[in-house]
Parts: sequence; C-alpha cells; structure tokens
Amino acid sequence: MNWIHNRLCRSERWRRTVERRLPWALAHVDLGADVLELGPGPGLTTDLLRKRVPHLTAIEIDRQLAESLASRFNGSNVEVVKGDATEMPFADAQFSSSVCFTMLHHVHTPGLQDQLFREVWRVLRPGGAFVGADSLQSLFMRLIHVRDTLVPIAPDTLGDRLQTAGFQVLDIEKNSEAFRFHARRPVAS
Repeated sequence: MNWIHNRLCRSERWRRTVERRLPWALAHVDLGADVLELGPGPGLTTDLLRKRVPHLTAIEIDRQLAESLASRFNGSNVEVVKGDATEMPFADAQFSSSVCFTMLHHVHTPGLQDQLFREVWRVLRPGGAFVGADSLQSLFMRLIHVRDTLVPIAPDTLGDRLQTAGFQVLDIEKNSEAFRFHARRPVAS
C-alpha cells in the first residue's frame, strides 16, 4: 500500500467504516469455529472478527504487517500466517469459513483473484461460507491507490467468477459505496 492508503487504513475514520461494513457483510452468516481471514492489513477487521469466533487464522502477504499482527495478537485466539492467499499453506477443507474485507482489489490481476477464489474453495470445508465486502470503484478509490495496486471487482460479474471456482452464490448486494457477497462451498462437491 502507498503511504496515503496505509495511513487511511489505520485511521479512526476507516475504523468507523469497518465497524459499519463488517456487520453488514456478516448478516445472517454462521462462520463456525475455525475462520480464515484473507489479507487483514493492519488488523482493524481482525479486531472485530476475533470477538465473534473461537479461532481465527489471518493470512497476510506483507511481512511487516504479518509480524506486527502476530505480535499484537500473541496469546489470543488469532493465529497470523505470513503467506499469499493465492497459494495458501493450509490443508484441504481446513476452515469452517473464510472472510475478506476490502482486500480483493489489492490482488494484482483478475486471474490471481480467480486463483484466490479457487484456493478459498479448496481450504473450506463442504458447506463452509465465503463472505466479504469490498469498495466500489470511485474517484476517491483511484486517488488513494495512486502508485498502488487497484484491480476493482465488478459486483455484476463476481457471481459468475465465484461459481466458476465452485461456489454456490447465495447473495451479492451493493450500496452506494461498497458491495458484499456470501457464497458457500457446496456440501456435495
């Protein structure tokens, strides 16, 4: 992330956005006992998620962020793994659910985003939920991503992409600033 984006993601303004957006994304979803969070960044979403689940594993590609999170959550119900969500070091069907919040647009190409979807399907147990939210394309979004990765997800095509990865899509909804999705790995796959 560039300096502006990094600072914003640690701000009180963004914390309030996360506190509003996360419950919206998780509405009516049972995450189960062993949840995987993709790309937590500085961990504002992790702070909220860890209060909702018995065990949370967070995979973060940025070494400094992963080390900072591991130190901050040491001795808690959160395990932090430094790794790439497009090639995860986890066993097949390891997690009850997986979540990602405002991180998909940081994955460098649509092809890698699709690879991430396939990896999530692989590490989810049959019946496991894949839930998330991301920001919609806007001028503000483009400005905070100057010299930073920005590969927006189009909510109108996300359902087909998730289905291609093997998911059953239960819901995709957008509001004026973001979209949320809820998919699951079918029980019989």
